Amino acid sequence: MAMVRVASRSKGVAALRKAKKKRAKQREWNASDKELKFHSKARTPVAKIAKLTKRTVGTLRQKALHLGIGCGHQR
Repeated sequence: MAMVRVASRSKGVAALRKAKKKRAKQREWNASDKELKFHSKARTPVAKIAKLTKRTVGTLRQKALHLGIGCGHQR
């Protein structure tokens, strides 16, 4: 009959539970806000704007929605 190592296993699980994930820090929208307005008028794709401003596509779309700017599909 095989022995079960319960003690070592429970320590490993407890250590995994205590490990915290890194949270992304929120950044101000000062200069990026102006860039978003410019690029939306120039019809630049959202993926390119995301790389320039170092933000995700989702955050740019949300900010554009908040500002009332068209940002997204070009059809």
